[in-house]
Amino acid sequence: MATLADRLDRCYSGAIYDVMRDMGLRPGVLPRTIRGLVPDQRVAGPVFTVRGRPDPEVDAHTSLLEWTGLLSRAPAGHVIVCQPQDDTRALMGELSAEALKLRGVRGYIVDGGCRDTELIIEQGFPVFCRYTTPVDIVAAWRPEAFDEPVTIGNVTIRAGDFVLADRDGIIVIPADRAKEIIARTEAVIATESELRRAIRAGEDPQRAYLQYGKF
Repeated sequence: MATLADRLDRCYSGAIYDVMRDMGLRPGVLPRTIRGLVPDQRVAGPVFTVRGRPDPEVDAHTSLLEWTGLLSRAPAGHVIVCQPQDDTRALMGELSAEALKLRGVRGYIVDGGCRDTELIIEQGFPVFCRYTTPVDIVAAWRPEAFDEPVTIGNVTIRAGDFVLADRDGIIVIPADRAKEIIARTEAVIATESELRRAIRAGEDPQRAYLQYGKF
């Protein structure tokens, strides 16, 4: 039986957005500057949040010990969403991505940087970030909170929320409405498939809209 995360992974962000809008909810869309390392990357699942901060006083050993501790905390079947409060360093690299993938983590979204991108792409581990840089976190950055709310752009993400990231962008689904939103989105996608067949069969676009109530 498909999990809620698996069902969400078969949806797409535009359909989720439409459903949340039509439900009177404010769709939680992350800034468009956060993109996948490659255009066809996608990831969906429940969120594990991380918040950290630059610390010029931290030594190399402590920073790496705390970073590897972050990797060890990440639960299988989840998507890590990281607010590093940092605009300089890479908050993901090749060895970290491989460790997370082997632990069963679905993917990684960061309001910050990434490095070793070619190697991460070869691994097939989904990473969404704002920029790339060779600068790492050693003796410069440390995590400070796990599974606590983080804010990216104007969206607050909480542990247990769901996230879907695809070619069009990243949308956050509140935990208490996830089942309903995903079920409604599945119904919308089924209707869109019927609408698509009608259009391909030569149906007038306006008549198709009036018949299916979607476009």
